[in-house]
Amino acid sequence: MPKLNENYQNLKESYLFAEIAHRVADYTEKNPDKKVIRLGIGDVTLPVGSLAIQGLHEGVDAMASSETFMGYGPEQGYAFLREAISGYYAKNGVDVSAADIFISDGAKCDTGNIAELFSADNVILIPDPVYPVYVDSNIMSGKKVTYIDANADNNFLPLPDPSVHADIIYICSPNNPTGAAYNREQLKIWVDYALANEAVILYDAAYECFISDPEIPHSIYAIEGAKKCAIEFCSLSKTAGFTGTRCAYTIVPRDLVFTASNGEEMSLHAMWNRRQSTKFNGTSYIVQKGAAAVFTEEGMRQCHENISYYKENARIIAETLTRKNIRFFGGVNSPYIWLECPNGMESWAFFDYLLNEIQVVGTPGAGFGENGRNFFRLTSFGNRENTIEAMERFEKLI
Repeated sequence: MPKLNENYQNLKESYLFAEIAHRVADYTEKNPDKKVIRLGIGDVTLPVGSLAIQGLHEGVDAMASSETFMGYGPEQGYAFLREAISGYYAKNGVDVSAADIFISDGAKCDTGNIAELFSADNVILIPDPVYPVYVDSNIMSGKKVTYIDANADNNFLPLPDPSVHADIIYICSPNNPTGAAYNREQLKIWVDYALANEAVILYDAAYECFISDPEIPHSIYAIEGAKKCAIEFCSLSKTAGFTGTRCAYTIVPRDLVFTASNGEEMSLHAMWNRRQSTKFNGTSYIVQKGAAAVFTEEGMRQCHENISYYKENARIIAETLTRKNIRFFGGVNSPYIWLECPNGMESWAFFDYLLNEIQVVGTPGAGFGENGRNFFRLTSFGNRENTIEAMERFEKLI
C-alpha cells in the first residue's frame, strides 16, 4: 500500500469556509422561506469593469483566427502584463522590475505553493489570527509553525521580538481577517528584523487597493531594504473583481539570494521560476488581456468605482457597530470589519446566533486562530441593499 502524506492528519477536519457553507446550507434547507444575507466569504458582487471585459473579448477573438491564435504562453506571464504591473507600481512610487513579476491564477495558490521553496527545518512565524492558507499549506508539507500574537492590545498589528529568531515570516497588510494595516514605520521594523535575521518576509498585499491612508504603503517594496528580504503577492480578485476570472502576480526580486548548506548560492527568483516552469503552464492569454486593461488609467478608474462602493458598505457596517458600542477593527483601509462578539460570546456561537435569529452570515474568528475565538469578521463585498438590510436586522437584535 502507498505511504501517505500523514501531515494531512494534523489539519483541522474541515476548511473554515467549507464548514460555513455546510451550516448555511443546512439552515436554508430547513428554512426555505428565510432570506439569508451573506457577509461572510470575501467574494465580490459587482461586475468586472467594461474595459477589462473588452480586453477579455479581445483575447477571445484572438483565438478565432490562425493569425492571432495564442497557444501555450510563457509560464512567467506575457510581457505586456508584467510591464503594465511594473508601471502600476511606479505610479505608487515603487520600483519593481517586470522581470521580477510572475503572473498566476491566484494569490491563494502562490501563498500556498511558495512553501515548496523552503525546507522543513525553518522557523516559520505566522500571526494569529491569520488567513488559514498560510498555516495549512505549511502543515501539509510537514513544517512547524510558530505563532505571534495579534490581538486587541496591539491593534492586531504585532511587531517582532528581537530576541526571537524566525526564518520565514508571513505578513498580510491590509490584513485578512482583521482589516488592520501596517504603517510605514511598522513595516520598517519588520524589514529591519528580517534583514538582521537573514529571514524572508512573505508579504500578502491582496487588499492594497483599499488603502487610502498615505502613511500605509501599498507595497512592502516602499520600504528600504525590502527587496533583499521580501516576496510580495497580489491579486486582481478584489482590485478588479476577478474572483471568478482568476489572475494574480507574485514578485520575487533577484536580490533574494541565500547560501545553501553546500556553500553554493541559491536564488529564490530562479527557484520560483523553476518551480513555475515545471508545475504551471501559465495563466490564460484571454485572462491576461483582460488584466492588462485593468492597469490602464481608465481601467483603474473603473476598479476604484467598485472599490468605493465596497468602502461605503464598510462605512455602513462600521457606523452600525459604533452606534451599538461594539468594538471593531478594520473597515477603513480594508474591506473587512473585525468585531468583538458581544457579551463575551465565542465566535461559532455568535455565528449560529446571527444565522438563526436574523439570517445574517459572517465568519467566525476562531477559524482564523485562537486569538479570533471571541471575534467575528464581516465583509463589505455584499450589495448595498443587502448590507443595509443586514445592519438593520443587526441593530434590532444586538
